[in-house]
Amino acid sequence: MAKVENHIIENFDKQELDPVQEDNLRQLLELCHANLDQVDDDLITRAFKLCYLSHKGESRASGEPFYMHPLEVAKIVASDLSIDDESVAAALLHDTVEDTTVTLEDIRNLFGEIVAHIIDGVTKIAGVFQSRDTKQAETFMKMLLSMAEDIRVVLIKFADRLHNMRTIHHLPREKQLKIATETMELYAPLAHRFGLFKVKNEFEDLCFKVMDPNSFKFIARKLREKKEAREAFIKEFMQPIENELSNQNFKFEIKGRPKHIYSIFKKMQRQQKPFEEIYDLFAIRIILEEPHKKEDCWRVYSIITDWYTPIPQRFRDFISVPKANGYQSLHTTVITQKGRKVEVQIRTRRMDLIAEKGLAAHWKYKEGADGDNPLDKFIHWVRDVLDNPRPDAATEFVKDFQLNLYQDEIYVFTPDGELKTLPKGASCIDFAFEIHSEIGERAMAAKVNGKMVPLRQKLDVGDQVEVITGNKINLNPDWIHDVVTHKAKSRIRQFIKKQEREIADQGREIWQKRASRGKIKITEQELTRIAHRLNFDTPQDLFYEIGSGAFDVNELFEMAQQLKSKGRFEGDQKEEVEKGQGKLTEQELQERFITTARSSNDTGKDLLIDGEISNVKYTYANCCNPIPGDEVIGFISRNGDVKIHRSNCKNAHHLIKTDSERIIEVNWARTIGNQFLGAIKVIGEDRVGLVNDLTDVLAKSMKTNMKSINVSSDSGMFEGILTVYVTDLDHLEKIIAKLQKVSGVKNVMRYE
Repeated sequence: MAKVENHIIENFDKQELDPVQEDNLRQLLELCHANLDQVDDDLITRAFKLCYLSHKGESRASGEPFYMHPLEVAKIVASDLSIDDESVAAALLHDTVEDTTVTLEDIRNLFGEIVAHIIDGVTKIAGVFQSRDTKQAETFMKMLLSMAEDIRVVLIKFADRLHNMRTIHHLPREKQLKIATETMELYAPLAHRFGLFKVKNEFEDLCFKVMDPNSFKFIARKLREKKEAREAFIKEFMQPIENELSNQNFKFEIKGRPKHIYSIFKKMQRQQKPFEEIYDLFAIRIILEEPHKKEDCWRVYSIITDWYTPIPQRFRDFISVPKANGYQSLHTTVITQKGRKVEVQIRTRRMDLIAEKGLAAHWKYKEGADGDNPLDKFIHWVRDVLDNPRPDAATEFVKDFQLNLYQDEIYVFTPDGELKTLPKGASCIDFAFEIHSEIGERAMAAKVNGKMVPLRQKLDVGDQVEVITGNKINLNPDWIHDVVTHKAKSRIRQFIKKQEREIADQGREIWQKRASRGKIKITEQELTRIAHRLNFDTPQDLFYEIGSGAFDVNELFEMAQQLKSKGRFEGDQKEEVEKGQGKLTEQELQERFITTARSSNDTGKDLLIDGEISNVKYTYANCCNPIPGDEVIGFISRNGDVKIHRSNCKNAHHLIKTDSERIIEVNWARTIGNQFLGAIKVIGEDRVGLVNDLTDVLAKSMKTNMKSINVSSDSGMFEGILTVYVTDLDHLEKIIAKLQKVSGVKNVMRYE
């Protein structure tokens, strides 16, 4: 903790700044005046001085002075979020209370109650996304409460994490992966919910760059290569539109920007197409300046569709029905005369500000009647989440919370015409719980647009839904698979847990009767040992199986007899010897193994994947099939082996979140010499001899052995999955390049 002397606190505002600090302060004040409605120069100057003095002498992992971090966070708050000057001051001082001897009371006395309140909130939620806290619902509730009390607290945390992600390359690879996974799983979805799409997109791209650097570099390079052609196309596309808008006296700005890299990657995966086949790589945005209103957006839409043919299925009206975070815009996709698809967004300058800065902009304006402002709606949503009792498993709470943050929205109506917003994929059951918990619990059937439908039916935009209820609770455990909202999942899980407890109680009663007949007494500790021996996590799990009839109580009785007669189970002694003759617990052994694995190289380098090193065995994960050249991580399994995953593997991301202390950094050795399985997807025109041509390339040109080939054809098109043996990533990419040249082949890509 940095030491801040009392005399510095007492006289900090009188300290002179050197030219470098004067320049840093000047840049910050310029940003504030350019983006904030009101700026108290004295407040920000004093906050900057205390920030600099309190962190003086500290350095970050990059080697730069530590005070540069809160300064950059303050710049993000001023420019990207444009909140207010008190938030900028709080951003400058957000690390002082936690990392220096400056107290919250000092902040309150020097800068006032509001700045102190914001810093206190930021400090309290500092551990929300750290370590294993992602498993604990209480921490999330603390964060949500902070949001509801003052949204500026979480906005500063966004800025803090954004700067950390921008400088993440200075950290060890293992730590990069952990931070990037947390950011992708929680910060990006929260930014999405807040309507901070610019921040959300940057979060996703920075995380993607860490988690899958090869794919990131590939798409970034492709975008650079196509930049001139893209700009020329945008100019050609917009020329007639610009002329017509000018003729009709519109004041406007046109932006044509590529979609962010991660969204392009997801589209390539979703459509199973290479980069060259993804046409809507960018969106053209037409922004109408003041005093244009929302009705003028429709006039612009009419002009565009006079020149280009719209695709009706791709039209979205977010002006008449804004998203829950307040986002408003018209979206349409049109086709040019040459058959190219182009996405066009039309909005006013005010709408664009809200689209870029989301709820931060709404906080700034605070417009609308109570409950009508999207910020009020968001706070209502937060309180609704908190009002519903959390499920027993905190990880389930977090998962539901994330889903509710990130899902696209649909809009449906009650029989009285009241609009309700639900996540895309919501069912009639979700709708029932959205109306009221009791409606969901007693739901018997539903009507959608006047027709009777099953409760499980998914809803579409614009549906009018009526729920038919009975007098008794009608909850069905199977509904858990048909709902997507936290509110519905939480209540159904409670019902399932209650049922499971009742069945487990019946199982315990069956066991007690059997034990009584057999005249045997077993303690709870002994029951736990027996449950583990029978591969159950807890005695409660064992009793549930007995109560449901899935496990024979007599097997438990026989195991209990063995324990009582011998005092131990067969194999216990061997296990104790393996655990250090009873001196080391399994956890201690695991920690010892992790230490050994991490230090297995005498040179201090990363563990190389090149045979066994210091008796550390490893295997390659079947879920992602890593090959040399892929970015990889190692996961230490409970039996002591290391499992190698690709760093962009979904299972790897889960392991980083849940058991990050068991992740070990690994590097490929320079020479491997082994054969690895790689899969390739080929799409082309179906013709006689195509399969032979593909296999000839593998066998003759590339000298590559093939393990399997699965092919299908439909409507004259061929699709095949080739599984081949390769030496490394470069070998696989050369095969893909060769296959691309086969006559009739349209697309070739690595198959995940």
